[in-house]
Amino acid sequence: MHFDVIVLGAGAAGMMCAATAGQRGRRVLLLDHAEKLAEKIRISGGGRSNFTNLQARHDCYVSDNPNFCRSALAQYTARDFIALVERHGIAYHEKKLGQLFCDDSSQQIIDMLDSECRAANVDRRMGVRIEQLGRGEAGFVVHSSLGSFSAESLVVATGGLSIPQIGATPLGYQIAEQFGLPLTPLAPALVPLTFHVDDAERFAPLAGVSLDAEVRIGKVRFRENVLFTHKGLSGPAILQISSYWQPGQEIVIDLLPDIDADAWLEERAGSEQLLANAMGELGWPKRFADAWLAAQRVNVRGKELTPKKRRQLAETLHNWRLLPNGTQGYKKAEVTRGGVSTKALSSKTMMAAEVPGLFFIGEVVDITGWLGGYNFQWAWSSGFVAGKNC
Repeated sequence: MHFDVIVLGAGAAGMMCAATAGQRGRRVLLLDHAEKLAEKIRISGGGRSNFTNLQARHDCYVSDNPNFCRSALAQYTARDFIALVERHGIAYHEKKLGQLFCDDSSQQIIDMLDSECRAANVDRRMGVRIEQLGRGEAGFVVHSSLGSFSAESLVVATGGLSIPQIGATPLGYQIAEQFGLPLTPLAPALVPLTFHVDDAERFAPLAGVSLDAEVRIGKVRFRENVLFTHKGLSGPAILQISSYWQPGQEIVIDLLPDIDADAWLEERAGSEQLLANAMGELGWPKRFADAWLAAQRVNVRGKELTPKKRRQLAETLHNWRLLPNGTQGYKKAEVTRGGVSTKALSSKTMMAAEVPGLFFIGEVVDITGWLGGYNFQWAWSSGFVAGKNC
């Protein structure tokens, strides 16, 4: 069967692209190997889908070329997607930092996109195994478990390697390599970090403790909660910084981002109170104060803290350096960092420069958004742009 456009992947980017192309009058075939539609949308945001962010802009994305996403984000903005959500009568709210969630369920976003595809006469087939891809006189040819299909345009929206338990595969990267497109290195992103053995043993009793802190690598910094786990560190600030972390690199944590630690410690210079107890004034859980000060070997009374030791402790409170052992991998990662190199794609259309008619969108591209709806906005924007041009 011949179509104008074949879209591989019925997730966020794929459905947005298929609906947009179909609305232009293009005959669209949407294929996915999964049985269920858009599982990643369904589980997102605790089941309420953090579907976009009001602050989405190019400098909230990690890439070899962060400027690449400027064009797509300008062509289809967060406000454009919000208008679509409102048109479908979906109630939503802003949780924090521009993050928008459904009041009810993420299923509403899936149903909305499915409805848009149906209205655009998109032919959607689920549970389809892709066996081979080629290019001939009829355009791109897809051989599948349902038979062979051809189209003049092929859009790859197959996602990354994150959350393999709901069906992630490397198919998109394999297609890019088949057609000669370069890939940037792949790694789990928005993912918890793990401790080395010594740190894991030292801080294992702190599992479940959460602190407001600033985490940084170089000039990149995030201020949100840090959560101790049995394996290492998680929480929004850690997930954010993980997208920038490279193996062998330290992270630096400011445990008192709003307080002058040296001045605070000096005020307790003559105190009989143990520092661990005094730390309760700062909102620190007692077990965290005990464990952290013990690791610094300074769980002493305020009057026992020498000026030199006080300055050293203040420096460590603002610049606690940790060397992660690694990450918890793709099973716990929300997205994949890296992917199809933006050097091989047009930022205005998402088409491969050297392969006319071949498009890559969404997570498979080397564009990784911050935590908080940025990756969905990239899916909507890149999907829309490809849908307008495929």
